[in-house]
Amino acid sequence: MSAPVLAFRNVWVEYGDNVVLEKLSLNIDPGAFVSIVGPSGAGKSTFLRLALGQEAPSRGEILLDGEPIPAEPGPDRGVVFQRYSVFPHMSALENVMFGARCDQAPLTGILFGRARRRARDEAAALLEQVGLAASMKAYPRALSGGMQQRLAIAQALITRPRILLLDEPFGALDPGVRLDMHELITGLWREHALTILMVTHDIKEAFKLGTRVIAIDKRRRDPHAPNRFGSTAVYDFPLDEKTRAQAPADLSALTQA
Repeated sequence: MSAPVLAFRNVWVEYGDNVVLEKLSLNIDPGAFVSIVGPSGAGKSTFLRLALGQEAPSRGEILLDGEPIPAEPGPDRGVVFQRYSVFPHMSALENVMFGARCDQAPLTGILFGRARRRARDEAAALLEQVGLAASMKAYPRALSGGMQQRLAIAQALITRPRILLLDEPFGALDPGVRLDMHELITGLWREHALTILMVTHDIKEAFKLGTRVIAIDKRRRDPHAPNRFGSTAVYDFPLDEKTRAQAPADLSALTQA
């Protein structure tokens, strides 16, 4: 069995008296596609910020390849949000190149000569992979929602991350466009050998795309002190073709497991 790429060891997140996550312990294997579900406010986005290195736990530890996770996001972890996180003043090609500039020239953000040509070629190749080869010179305002999300995915992949974090990436898209994005992301997952953590409210999407479903919710509740207890993993299930076909109709079957 391979060592986990990410490990959460008795992780707590507290803001004063407000406990968001408690006693969270998970191992994430390399190459997994983990769907994360749970009710609004359960701490799913907090979990992604911890994995990104954008936030530190109040207690416990998070390990990346067996070592404490760096205190800030690195190029080995990419992220795509629900709302299109692209720069409106840059063309599609410039948006994707921006990640390479930040990775290779973190102080100036400027690439010259061979390094710039290489970044441009890599960005163009990614845009072709996500179906935007004909829109490299277009600005985000000229792109549809689905096209902007494809652009955001290309932007996240330019630094060749091993871990891709998706925070409701398809929630704002029409059903037909979502299906196209499902095919795109599963193809990129396999081709780039990614480990993916995806937050979604869509239980069918979670079971369709994931190799594992984790439901985050509170095991304990106090009606007189609603913030006293935090969420943890209340359901953690590996998926294969048989179990994927048994997807529940809603979250209640998972969060009450």
